Amino acid sequence: MSGFDRRDAVDRLEELVDTVEADRMPVPVREIWAFGDVALGVDPVDRLDIYLTKDILVRDDSEPTPGETDASEAYDVDGVGQSVRADWAAAYPHHLRANANGHAAPEKCLAAHLLGDDEPIHLEVCNASFEDNVTQRLRGATLREDYTQLLDPRGVCLWADGTRSEEAFRKLRESELALPTLSAALEMLGLESEAATAAAQELHAWREQQDGVTVRGDVV
Repeated sequence: MSGFDRRDAVDRLEELVDTVEADRMPVPVREIWAFGDVALGVDPVDRLDIYLTKDILVRDDSEPTPGETDASEAYDVDGVGQSVRADWAAAYPHHLRANANGHAAPEKCLAAHLLGDDEPIHLEVCNASFEDNVTQRLRGATLREDYTQLLDPRGVCLWADGTRSEEAFRKLRESELALPTLSAALEMLGLESEAATAAAQELHAWREQQDGVTVRGDVV
């Protein structure tokens, strides 16, 4: 896919929220945000940027399966019942994904469950809220001088703690959100003008190199 018509992009966001509400997820999801082009009123939307706030699975709340011992023994992936819910893995084994160490990766599992293989969508997954992680990522990117790690701060919360924002969806559909340029938004967060311009250019260049589904997960 080369992108979304604006109406289709917002429909896709609603479909994703529907799925989170209806299906068991590999880990608890607390917030869903849309950011970047779709929040700016761009049409068409070349890539759809989505942010999920998840909980770290401290204790698996899956219902035990009779005769079950170690849930990971049923899969070629470690961490089932620890990093991701055991009953989710049992129900959706085809969505189970691992990191390079062979351990269940929640962000990859969420992407497999929620997204198609070749959709032009970038998914960010973190245990911190979008607004908190924008600040954390800016600090880290500035220290490393790697602005590809930035989160575009121009976002809108679509769903939080089980409640959907119909107003947010309406504003997306009608392109009512008045948001600044990326460089101006970064200046508002404390970057000097020259650094903000360079950061915006670097992030835009990185986005243009991405293709299909991309996913990035971090822990704050």
